[in-house]
Amino acid sequence: MINELPWSGMVFGLSGLLLAAILVQFLTRSLLLRLLHKLAHLLPGGAGDAVKHHGVLRKLAYIMPLLVISHGISLVADLPPAVADTISTITQSMIFAVLAWALATAIDVANTLYEHRPDALGKPIKGYLQMVKILLFIVVGLLILGTLLNRDVITLLAGLGAMMAVIMLIFQTTILSLVASVQVSSYDMVRVGDWIEMPALNADGDVIDISLHTIKVQNWDKTITIIPTNRLLTDTFRNWRGMYESGGRRIKRSLMIDQSSIRFLTEAERARLRRLFLLDDYLRKKEQEIDDWNSKLNDHGKDPANTRRITNIGTFRAYVLQYLENHPGLNHEMTTLVRQQQPSPEGLPLELWCFTATTEWKPYESIQADIFDHLLAMLPEFGLRMFQHPSGADILSFAAQKPLPTDQPPSATT
Repeated sequence: MINELPWSGMVFGLSGLLLAAILVQFLTRSLLLRLLHKLAHLLPGGAGDAVKHHGVLRKLAYIMPLLVISHGISLVADLPPAVADTISTITQSMIFAVLAWALATAIDVANTLYEHRPDALGKPIKGYLQMVKILLFIVVGLLILGTLLNRDVITLLAGLGAMMAVIMLIFQTTILSLVASVQVSSYDMVRVGDWIEMPALNADGDVIDISLHTIKVQNWDKTITIIPTNRLLTDTFRNWRGMYESGGRRIKRSLMIDQSSIRFLTEAERARLRRLFLLDDYLRKKEQEIDDWNSKLNDHGKDPANTRRITNIGTFRAYVLQYLENHPGLNHEMTTLVRQQQPSPEGLPLELWCFTATTEWKPYESIQADIFDHLLAMLPEFGLRMFQHPSGADILSFAAQKPLPTDQPPSATT
C-alpha cells in the first residue's frame, strides 16, 4: 500500500535523514563534545576554560548534523534532483556560516588569553582581532555567495573590483578606526584602566574597554561614555596615567588672604611665635639678617619707614612651607613651594604647590583637607584673616551694631 504512493519513499527518506541528523547531533554533544572538553582542559594557561566558556566546540558541533544532511540528501528516494541540489547547497552554506561563527569565537578565546598577560593593558589587540573577524566574515560571505550562485569565488572577487569605491565608502569608519587603533596602540596613548578626561565628549573616568571602533569610559558618576577611536587623534584629551606612575598627586590650591590684615609683626608677637618649633629657626635667621641690614642705615635707620621689618604674611608663608616639608603624607622628593600670586579683588592668593605620597583619591582628599584645616585654623595666630564676600548675616550684624540715627528724617538717610 505504501509503495503505491509516489511520495511515500521521499517522506520516509527525509524523515530517516532528519532522525539521523538529530541522532548525530545528540551523540556529538553528549559523547564527543564531553571528550573534547576534557582534552581541552589539558591545554596550558587556562586555554581549556576559555574554550569552554566561549563555546567554541559547542558551535563546531552543529557542523556534524549539517554534514549528514548535505551528504545524505542525495540518497533520499524519489526526491527531485533540483530539490536535492538546493538543500545540499543551503546546508553547505550553513556549514560555512557555522564554521565562521566558531572561528570568530576562537578569536575571542585568543583575546581572552592575551588579556591575562601582564603587558596586555599596555598593548591591547582587540581592535586587530576585530579586523580579522571582519575579513573572515567577508571571505565566508563570498564563499556562501559563490555556493548559492554556483560561481567560482575568484570570479566574484574580480567582479568585486569594480565595487571597491562603494566598499571604501561603506567601510570608511572601519578604516579610520583601524588606523586610529594602530596609532593609539603604537604610541601607547591609552590603556585599559587609564583615567582620561575628554571635555568635548563629557568623558571623565576609567577606560574599561578598547575595541576597533570605540573606547568605553566609565565616568566617576558610573555613567558610560562611548568615544570613537579616531576622536583620540582629532580631539584633545588628558591621560592621568603619568600621575599614577609618578607616585605623587599634586595639590594646587590657594588661601585667599584678606589684604587688610597684612602688617608688620611687633616684637611681642615675634616672641610669641618663637614657641612654634617650625618658626624658631626662621625667625632667628630672619631677625639676624634684618638687624645686620638696619645697622648699616645709620641715621636713616631712626625712621621705621626706612628699616626692614618682619611681616605676618611672610612669617606665615615660611610656616606653611616648613609645615609642608615636614608633613608625613607628602612626597618630599617632588616639588614643594608656597608662593604669592597677583593680588585680586578677592584677596591675596597664597598658593600651595606640593604632591601627596599616594595617588589614591580618598587618601589624597583626606591629606589635602587636613592640611588646609590646620592652616585655616592657624591664620589668627599670625593676625591674618581669610577673605570672603559679605553674606546676609554679615550685613544684618553690621546693621545691628550701627543703628540708623533717629534725629534725621528718613529722606536724609536715603
